Amino acid sequence: MAENNQTAVAGKVAAKPKPAVPGAAKPVAPTTAKPAAASQGGVYKPPVERTDSNPYKDSRINALNEWLRERFYMVIPIVDYLKKKEVPQHRHSVWYYFGGLTLFFFILQVLTGLLLMQYYKPTEAEAFASFVFIQQKVPFGWLIRQVHAWSANAMILMAFIHMFSTFFMKAYRKPRELMWVSGFVLFVLSLGFGFTGYLLPWNELAFFATQVGTEVPKVAPGGAFMVSILRGGEEISGETLTRMFSMHVVLLPGILMITLAAHLMLVQILGTSAPIGYKESGRITGYEKFFPDFLAKDAIGWLIGFALLIYLSIVFPWEIGVKANALAPAPIGIKPEWYFWGQFLLLKDFSFPGGELLAILLFTSAAVVWALVPFIDKKASREVRSPYFTMFGLFLCIAFLVYTFRVFLMYGF
Repeated sequence: MAENNQTAVAGKVAAKPKPAVPGAAKPVAPTTAKPAAASQGGVYKPPVERTDSNPYKDSRINALNEWLRERFYMVIPIVDYLKKKEVPQHRHSVWYYFGGLTLFFFILQVLTGLLLMQYYKPTEAEAFASFVFIQQKVPFGWLIRQVHAWSANAMILMAFIHMFSTFFMKAYRKPRELMWVSGFVLFVLSLGFGFTGYLLPWNELAFFATQVGTEVPKVAPGGAFMVSILRGGEEISGETLTRMFSMHVVLLPGILMITLAAHLMLVQILGTSAPIGYKESGRITGYEKFFPDFLAKDAIGWLIGFALLIYLSIVFPWEIGVKANALAPAPIGIKPEWYFWGQFLLLKDFSFPGGELLAILLFTSAAVVWALVPFIDKKASREVRSPYFTMFGLFLCIAFLVYTFRVFLMYGF
């Protein structure tokens, strides 16, 4: 019994550990697993790992770049994308720069227009007087007004060149259909800027040219209603001036900014197009980085364009003219701005009964086909040449140049 009790007591005592054998691995201490964290409902939810909203905050560069990166880090992927974008190089690459020039002259229009608005008064009694005050009294007001006038003409000229060069290189083909349509809308809006801004000086030439221009839609069905909206009545008056001013500085800029943003976004996403067959035939000599290489060359063109504007503003200034008088007879040789000369002379050539309506239908139909050409020219979308559409573009281009030159010979500039 005593022996059994001793054995029982000995079983309760922990055995002494044996001495470790040299070279043997040490025993691992037992660990107690921590219970998983549970929510109040008793369901385990693993922790959510969120990425840092600003991955560039720890970058170490110069102080200015670091400050900008911490606040505008969302723009960095866009800059990185622009650095990767490439522009194809070939013998027609020079036409790529006219889109940027059009944008540059539009920016000048906005800046100079904002400065002119500080002094201009869009009323029948004060419009011409404020116009003269800007020209003669405001420091450098004459220069701002001349740059505004010349940049308007330069913007429309660059838009013409950009549109026709894009057409002949068939850059409208799939998948750039909406890029072409948005560009066409921008071109029409540019013409609208020229038309609405022409009356604002309220001088004799602008008054009667606007009177002639707003008469054109009357021959079309519903045209009289459109004319009454533009004029604010039956005749050109102070109400017409107010409406033209509001369209020039509010309505058209608002529509244009939205369309321009969409157009530029499509240009960046879809990239720059090369003419049909150039890649396959090896006529692309290389690719140039859009940022900063192509953009730097674009900036050089902007500087040249700005220098040309200053030269024209000083050497060939636009005249002030005489204040508009609705009771005075219209001056001889009245005509619209040069970018409407083609339509102006076409209406004169179609002076027979019903001819004006036929002329309006002709250039309206041509404009609709021009706007929808990406959806009509199926061959170009299949990367196949479409000579009939090329001839259509050549016909419109030559007709515009011939009619413009005819007006120049008849009336002068």
